[in-house]
Amino acid sequence: MASNADRRAVERARAKINLTLHVVGRRGDGYHLLESFVVFAEAGDELAFAPADRFALEVAGPFGGGLSGGGDNLVLRAAHALSERFPGRIPPTHLTLAKHLPVSSGIGGGSADAAAALRGLCALAGLSPGGDTLHELARGLGADVPVCLESRATFMAGIGERLSAAPGLPAHGAVLVNPGHAVSTPDVFARLDLTPGEGAGASHPPLPAGGWRTAEELAGLLGACRNDLEIPARALVPEIDQVLDALEACPGTLLARMSGSGATCFALFGSRADADAAAGRIATAHPGWWVVATAFR
Repeated sequence: MASNADRRAVERARAKINLTLHVVGRRGDGYHLLESFVVFAEAGDELAFAPADRFALEVAGPFGGGLSGGGDNLVLRAAHALSERFPGRIPPTHLTLAKHLPVSSGIGGGSADAAAALRGLCALAGLSPGGDTLHELARGLGADVPVCLESRATFMAGIGERLSAAPGLPAHGAVLVNPGHAVSTPDVFARLDLTPGEGAGASHPPLPAGGWRTAEELAGLLGACRNDLEIPARALVPEIDQVLDALEACPGTLLARMSGSGATCFALFGSRADADAAAGRIATAHPGWWVVATAFR
């Protein structure tokens, strides 16, 4: 894209991947307390912006059929919330969401889309609100929207409001696989059956300040961690077992795990070539699954 204006016309909404997810408590109001190492994939949705006389949303793309473009969509809610926060500063816009990520799949698609709307509309308006202002607005839209605003490696704690920069990742490749089943996040958390004050396991170990030299080192740390939502999600969607088995069977797999509340799973590889080969192998064996080779940041 040649110009700044062109670059502002489209925002990438990258898939959010929970490399780890420790549920360390439950509050009296029912919210669960998390500690999670979050990264973002090259793969994602795209949100395009065009001048209009009112805010409107058009949904397209291979996974757009199951989504509404109405006012309850998180993208439109983000646009209206930003416009209300900065009256007269945000121009009415027609937004077109190209939905390339599966819906309700544990990779933060809706939150990433809302964050992309906030970033894109601010850019179009020439608006640079302070980080605290934008993050406060994002928190009102959903717990994962603030981390998706940054769209880079982050350690997330609390109910999503405590964010700290994480070390950059070493050279690697990755594969994302979804078996085509939407998963209800509330249903997964309900299966944990935690009482207020109770956690699902030990706290998350600290991330090394210096990062990791190799993908193998990164996989070693991740292997000492867990996703506490994986077992309850696998009970709800047994196909997750098949996805993890397929990923673990690929040559070069360093680690395979479910992301978020599922059903999308990822595998980490030492190189992009290994990831490309694994994605081709799985896509051939399971043509009904969503499979993509990617990398994280």
